[in-house]
Amino acid sequence: MTDAKLIIALIAHDKKKQEMIQLVNKHINILQECSLIATATTGNLIKKETNLTPHCYLSGPLGGDQQIGACIASQEVTAVVFLRDPLTAQPHEPDVSALLRICDVHNVPLATNLTSADILMEWVSKQVDFQIVKNQ
Repeated sequence: MTDAKLIIALIAHDKKKQEMIQLVNKHINILQECSLIATATTGNLIKKETNLTPHCYLSGPLGGDQQIGACIASQEVTAVVFLRDPLTAQPHEPDVSALLRICDVHNVPLATNLTSADILMEWVSKQVDFQIVKNQ
């Protein structure tokens, strides 16, 4: 990435998309200082509901989870928020599991629910502050 911003991946299962919008709005001051990537439906909803413009990959079931996983494996991603629906079976569950595993392999912080996402945003905020000081 050319401008050295932190890259945050945002993904949400269908029943968690409104929670993602709430999270993004709650932490918009932090997220606007980052580069954002997302799966297609989540990213387009974020674009529609906020002033943010994440780079959108394919929809999760069509390979978007794997595309973001490739970014993680390439050490391009700073953190991942993946609001998962644990009560609904996902036809692309192997892709979801692979994404979670690749975060663990590459030691990338991952939040899978709103509480852990709030905590992760606090950490991201500190990273943003560090980047601002470092670039001055």
